[in-house]
Amino acid sequence: MRFLHCSDLHVTQRYRHVPWLSLGWHRWAAMWEVTVRGRGEAYRNAGLTVEQIVRDLEGHGADHLLVSGDFTGYAMEDEFRAARAALGLVGRSRATCSVIPGNHDTFTPESVQCNRFEQHFGDLLESDLPEYCAVGPYPFIHLKNDDVAVVGLHSAQKALFPGFAYGEVGRTQLDALAALVDDRRVRHRAVLVMVHHAPFRADGTPDVAHHGLRDAASLNAVLRGERFALLHGHLHERFHLAATSSRPQTFCAGSSTLRGNEGYWVIDVVNGRISGTAHVRAPVSALSRTPSLAPSRATESVH
Repeated sequence: MRFLHCSDLHVTQRYRHVPWLSLGWHRWAAMWEVTVRGRGEAYRNAGLTVEQIVRDLEGHGADHLLVSGDFTGYAMEDEFRAARAALGLVGRSRATCSVIPGNHDTFTPESVQCNRFEQHFGDLLESDLPEYCAVGPYPFIHLKNDDVAVVGLHSAQKALFPGFAYGEVGRTQLDALAALVDDRRVRHRAVLVMVHHAPFRADGTPDVAHHGLRDAASLNAVLRGERFALLHGHLHERFHLAATSSRPQTFCAGSSTLRGNEGYWVIDVVNGRISGTAHVRAPVSALSRTPSLAPSRATESVH
């Protein structure tokens, strides 16, 4: 079975058209990033790029789309609606699409309190083994064919201030995950676990405290063995880390819509094992064509 893994879509509104008072102070603090640092321009074509990535599913013969969070710029209702629409028919069913939230999808206290992400994507979060859902719909599992499963975790904790973008899965989800992957219906399967925050950077070192996954070591301890892979985003660079005694095989999809670095991973699973991977570039200048399936030495880093 073939999967396409992307992340950090950041479908972003043009905030100058949004009433200032409706943004709230968390988004006010982020406007320097949108304007001065050019984030708004960098994601201007995000929706179009998502549509192209979805079309690429068929071109690569992929069966399922995996999105590891940050659908939106700053958790606005219109951003969620636009991101869901960009997924098209593929995003209408958990049979073809699995998603989790990122920290930008829980950017404000209000977006967390009203479960805005779950309001827009709740149908894709339904689990095939709901008895293991421990924190809302998480962790969920989607059983695919007879030899693979997709698991979704929630690491996007509410931060007190913009700039503190760390994540944590939490003991409740971790305990449920450990029981889930040991279930007799799952033991024989390859398990692709999605979490938004990065357990490691591209060089194999932990991310910084205010940005990284705080309980990465505990998560990695649950996922030991060649049948596991950890898929994440949050870091806007694309890389692959080989499995070691202390971590599973790990894929960072980077930001799949960031201008100049658009792209994603294609991951094959055969007989319950990950059998092949490739990084694919999808530049804006080539949105009208399907990119070829080939590894990229410049962005695929194996450690």
